[in-house]
Amino acid sequence: MSKVAVLGSGIVGQVLADGFLKHGYSVMRATREPSKLAAWQSDAGPKATVGTFAEAAKFGDVVVLAVKGTAAEQAVELAGPQALAGKTVIDATNPIADEPPVNGVLKFFTGPNESLLERLTRRAPDAHFVKAFSSVGSVWMVNPDFGGVRPTMFICGDNAAAKKQVEGILDTFGWETEDMGSVEAARAIEPLCMLWCIPGLQNNRWTHAFKLLKK
Repeated sequence: MSKVAVLGSGIVGQVLADGFLKHGYSVMRATREPSKLAAWQSDAGPKATVGTFAEAAKFGDVVVLAVKGTAAEQAVELAGPQALAGKTVIDATNPIADEPPVNGVLKFFTGPNESLLERLTRRAPDAHFVKAFSSVGSVWMVNPDFGGVRPTMFICGDNAAAKKQVEGILDTFGWETEDMGSVEAARAIEPLCMLWCIPGLQNNRWTHAFKLLKK
């Protein structure tokens, strides 16, 4: 599990790609326009490469989906469901609609009884999707500093081995993991993005993460 493909040329993709590079992985970022990532590749070092979605999907032992939610299903198609078959695919997307928020509350293009993760699973049924990194801002995704307290990352997926892989990555990235079960749990995890964004959209406060307290 030394090679990671990051599908997405935006800030989330960059933060996660840089995080994997920081922790010793080889990373290929996928983009439709390689020129957009030329400067990143130059700065990121010899373990960083850039390719198409299909090339990155073939390259990665683990694949990270880090695109806008509205582009997620198309990104899976561009990567190729067969290229993703049998691989752990970390789904960091959220189904945020292309509409403005209402009083700080984002709008989703999914309903309460479905999730974007479930849609992606239908697109590539042989891939091992795991929801992660979807309920926190990009600045806190890799080794967040909350005074020695590890925040909680909620994950879900149907493949136990894939979730174990992701738990190991999250541990390296400074998170505790709470496994919420099968892909249907994404119906609850994805809306945490709405909750996380409300303080930011209303009060420009983005310096927080979730923590599950247990006894």
